[in-house]
Amino acid sequence: MDKQKELFSKVKTYFPGLNITNLNKAYNFGVKAHADQVRDSGGPFFSHPFEVATILAKMKLDEKSIITGLLHDVIEDTLATKSDIEKKFGSEVASLVDGVTKLSKISLQKSNKSEQVENFRKFILAISEDIRVLFVKLADRLHNMRTLEFLKDSKRKNKIANETLEIYVPLAERIGVNKIKEELEDLVFLELNPNVRSTIKRRISFLKTQGKNNIKLINQELNKALNRFNIKAEIVGREKNPFSIWKKMQKKNISFEQLSDVMAFKFIVNNVDECYVVLKAIHLTYPTVPGTFKDYISLPKQNGYKSIHTSIFGPAKQKIEVQIRTKEMNEIAELGAAAHWQYKSNLNVQEGRKYKWIRELVEIVETSSEPEEFLENTKLEMFKDQVFCFTPKGDLISLPEKSTPVDFAYAVHSELGDFCTGAKINGKILPLKTDLKNGDQVEIIISKFQKPSPDWMDSVRTPKAKSRIRKFIKTKEHTEYSNLGQKILKHFFSKNNKKFNEHYITDILSLFNFSRIEDIYFNVGKGNVDPMNIFYAIYPSLKKQKKTLNKKIIENQNKQKDNKDRIPLKGLLPGLAFTYSKCCYPLPGERIVGLLIKGHGVVVHTSDCNELGKKKYKDNKILDLSWDNKNVGLEDYVSRIRIVILNEPGNLGEIASAIGNNKGNIINLKLTSRQKTFFEMLVDVKVKNLRHISHIIAAIRSLESVSIVDRDKG
Repeated sequence: MDKQKELFSKVKTYFPGLNITNLNKAYNFGVKAHADQVRDSGGPFFSHPFEVATILAKMKLDEKSIITGLLHDVIEDTLATKSDIEKKFGSEVASLVDGVTKLSKISLQKSNKSEQVENFRKFILAISEDIRVLFVKLADRLHNMRTLEFLKDSKRKNKIANETLEIYVPLAERIGVNKIKEELEDLVFLELNPNVRSTIKRRISFLKTQGKNNIKLINQELNKALNRFNIKAEIVGREKNPFSIWKKMQKKNISFEQLSDVMAFKFIVNNVDECYVVLKAIHLTYPTVPGTFKDYISLPKQNGYKSIHTSIFGPAKQKIEVQIRTKEMNEIAELGAAAHWQYKSNLNVQEGRKYKWIRELVEIVETSSEPEEFLENTKLEMFKDQVFCFTPKGDLISLPEKSTPVDFAYAVHSELGDFCTGAKINGKILPLKTDLKNGDQVEIIISKFQKPSPDWMDSVRTPKAKSRIRKFIKTKEHTEYSNLGQKILKHFFSKNNKKFNEHYITDILSLFNFSRIEDIYFNVGKGNVDPMNIFYAIYPSLKKQKKTLNKKIIENQNKQKDNKDRIPLKGLLPGLAFTYSKCCYPLPGERIVGLLIKGHGVVVHTSDCNELGKKKYKDNKILDLSWDNKNVGLEDYVSRIRIVILNEPGNLGEIASAIGNNKGNIINLKLTSRQKTFFEMLVDVKVKNLRHISHIIAAIRSLESVSIVDRDKG
């Protein structure tokens, strides 16, 4: 009873409108519902929901959240139903308890990737509806981690710890509940790496014996520094937790012996002006550690966190971290989003989608399709560190570190990203792959003819940009493969002197387990379905005449002299329906054929490619292709040149100049042989067509230092 009164009194101190009767009713309901249940520790089961409610009270959450904490397991573990809770405590509490129950049933560590993704989707959508569900679940997970030692199943303990580190720690960080985040990290560390944790703690104890970690003495010295500037502050010193020290050691690649940065001091003042006065006093008194100053007051984190961070070589030349903030900022730093209730009574924090990062997670849920893609993007969204950039109008855009102008464009608006063709960074036109830095002003240049490029995937950092680009590529890919598949079938039927009719295709869909004709086209284009099998399914009697049929195909292909029946290459996205072979590097103007490869679609070769002669491909898998003259010239192609040159100073520069003067762009250079008098190299050059590479080769051939130059075809 004493603990019950203590809990209710705690809630009353920060929630004056508390209805004690409702809290008592919830307490008694929970005790009765869990009466016959015990925990792994041997204690009564209700001790768990009570501790969860106590954690929520320390976070200063509202009355309904506390009631939810007391009742969060009753639907899952007792005979009570959502309807029972709604009758006694109202629809809002019933909805919260039901939300937490649903989260508890979601396993985020499934071995099956698809199942794990689906569960994570449900998890994100659940917390997006009411952020208090996440608060209760974090409190639930924290108490479970505190009592993890009583769980006998070691594999399950390991699984819970890993899930906590991968999911709940970043979520706690995202909503700014720093105290819970740090305790979860430490408990995970204790479970997964107890030896490393104890080693770090011993190192901290050793530093204490050397007189380097005397927090009381350092506190006194820091106060003296403030007194010289007539400023007062509450100074709180503490040792960093082992896990945060371990993370820093990993990031900086330092050993235990090099470990010295183990203390942090908070300066808590009355207002923002005093924050900067304290900063001045500290920086004028002690040397600063370069590169450690961060002003989160002028540029707050997405979760509302505000503070000034710096590191100094303090008293006794000990390196210490310093954080300077007001009392309100400190509350928000420790309690996160929940603390806003105390300062902004009109803030509706119940809806998770009020938070930008949750909205972005929900958008990823709606646009991602592949399991690996979804998990990668959501983890990126939860873990990212930030840089802050500005639009030309002065709007602030926060992005992950090493983001590019493409990330910036998608962060401003999805369509801006789709049509992004260039960027001005601080007034200067720079490549789209440029890493953005804090304070950059970014102006996006757009074109209605621009489309997202697959090349962007190698440089973008934000999940939103990645998912939008992937979605575009997949849509484009499906269209291209479907169109290609239809052309391949028409081409194949024509070669066999049979009329192509979609009705025939529709009649055989069930034989291939497809429901739509587009599925047939896509899989033929992708190489998953052999067009010969489609043909035989429609004309089964011709299967017996296979040898004769193949002979006719070969004869028809040999007779073909022009482009009339060839399949034209279309689409400007590399690696989709058509992939250009890297053995012969085909160029517009050359005679080309296509090799239909299962799962990859058509690989384009020159008709005289050496590789085709080495391997025995089935005749029906080789397609006659032609260049799409409408699109030729709109993209660059790669051609490989083999050059043998005299080994003299300046000769390599002449090669580069010859290529550059003819508007070629070197993208790769490899020395294959080096002798005293000459060396041989392969140069990959971006060109427009066969004529373009011919001009470049002619220019190189005219150089006196060059003995051999020709195109390399494998």
